[in-house]
Amino acid sequence: MNKLRISLFFIFVGIFAGTYQIGSMSTVSQEEADVFMSEFEELVMDIDAFGIFTHNTTIALPMFIPGFGVAWGLFSAWSSGFAFAAITTTAPILEKVPPLAILFLSPFGLMELTAYSLGISRSFILIQAITKKINLRNLIKPTVIEIGIVVGLLFTGGYLEFYMIELAQEQGFQMPGIDI
Repeated sequence: MNKLRISLFFIFVGIFAGTYQIGSMSTVSQEEADVFMSEFEELVMDIDAFGIFTHNTTIALPMFIPGFGVAWGLFSAWSSGFAFAAITTTAPILEKVPPLAILFLSPFGLMELTAYSLGISRSFILIQAITKKINLRNLIKPTVIEIGIVVGLLFTGGYLEFYMIELAQEQGFQMPGIDI
């Protein structure tokens, strides 16, 4: 079971990353990008580390719902990629940044990718067990442990992301359309 669990985790890392990449290749009109950036600015205005953690946790926990979690996770991946495309439309300097670099080269990106892939792959395991009529009792403990890991990763990632935003702000980094 452990080899299967690890394999499923890495399969869903790849699927999440691929879906994110597809979303990032979306064509976003200037009007759509402006609307997105307006909503995004409202969302991140006055956000702190706990706010980042809370936001990411509300995205991650539904990923554990059997079956639905897979669809929700892939929608979240595509939406994140689309958000990157929208940001790139308003800040052309970011066109040179490969979208997957955000996931794989930032510490908080790796933590979020790991957390989301854990949730999505656990959702797949649970729906598979339900369809095969396997007793779910044996899956309760590993699911609860993985939820704890996800919460821990997102808590740490939220504080790390906030710290990096604060550091960038101290260095005078400004992204067009966003005051960080």
